[in-house]
Amino acid sequence: MTRAASSGVAEPPVAGPGPDERLARRSPLRRLLGRPELGALLGAVALFVFFSVVADAFLRAGSFSTVLYASSTFGIMAVGVSLLMIGGEFDLSAGVLVTSSALIAALTAYQLTLNVWAGVAISLVLTLALGAANGLLYVRTRLPSFIVTLATFFMLAGLNLGVTKALTGNVASDSVRDMDGFDSARAVFASDMDVLGVNVRITVLWWLLFVAVATWILLRTRTGNWIFAVGGSADSARAVGVPVDRVKIGLFMGVAFCAWFSGMHLVFAFATVQSGEGVGNEFLYIICAVIGGCLLTGGYGSAIGAAIGAFIFGMTNKGIVYAEWNPDWFRFFLGAMLLIATVVNLAVRRRVERTS
Repeated sequence: MTRAASSGVAEPPVAGPGPDERLARRSPLRRLLGRPELGALLGAVALFVFFSVVADAFLRAGSFSTVLYASSTFGIMAVGVSLLMIGGEFDLSAGVLVTSSALIAALTAYQLTLNVWAGVAISLVLTLALGAANGLLYVRTRLPSFIVTLATFFMLAGLNLGVTKALTGNVASDSVRDMDGFDSARAVFASDMDVLGVNVRITVLWWLLFVAVATWILLRTRTGNWIFAVGGSADSARAVGVPVDRVKIGLFMGVAFCAWFSGMHLVFAFATVQSGEGVGNEFLYIICAVIGGCLLTGGYGSAIGAAIGAFIFGMTNKGIVYAEWNPDWFRFFLGAMLLIATVVNLAVRRRVERTS
């Protein structure tokens, strides 16, 4: 007979193992609060309402199409930059790399009297090689990526100007408008189309496609898991078999691919390329990604958030013009949105972490 039975007092029932917390269903609200792009979405809605009120022309179909076009030209690059930032690295050469890819295509096609599609192909190969070089320098030297790519930035800026002046005697490339293949290449990279009576640039559609592909990679593939892992902790990722160096090099090449595509738009939208373009744009790409919820420390963010950040950039850029304000205020508004979105993202993440 047990002690409890002899004393006449029943023992309390022993509780069995509770449900596994990992299998607990999270409410839709908590899942929403855990999204990295929430702060950017709230900021985009507020900014949209703001400019809709203060600028009568903002909601016109043609004006909004211009906003989308401005957003797409930076949004395509923001996709590649956001994935690299999620992987824990920066590329400060991204702005001039766009110009480099455009110059390679225009100069090779014109100087060698080739079909412009040959210039496009040569540019793709060389631009990807530059991205791979950035990645290889980083993984071999273990220097901070911003140092490696800052060096690339200065070298490319010098090459863009020096080579262009040596070949053309000017600071811009010769026009390729009358060369073979220009019209078909322009249709792919820089055309426009009529959508429900509104003129829409093709870069908007390419932008949405880039965002969709990047989101699929991040959320539905093993490569996406690797990107988050190497951004969170490269050493831990390496310990569980993640090919950290290959992932990092691939991410730098992803930025290069986006730079190539943006460069091709530059060539075929204007037929000539100014060699000094692109300087400083790398910071705008990073701003779009950070506004969209990407952490500067890596391991957190989304391509959708970067797209929203680019949309905020486009609204601010064109909304100030439609409101007939001094465009000098543009950078102030952009900085304010960067600060506000970052603070909101930080507050939401801390709240989710406390309640999870």
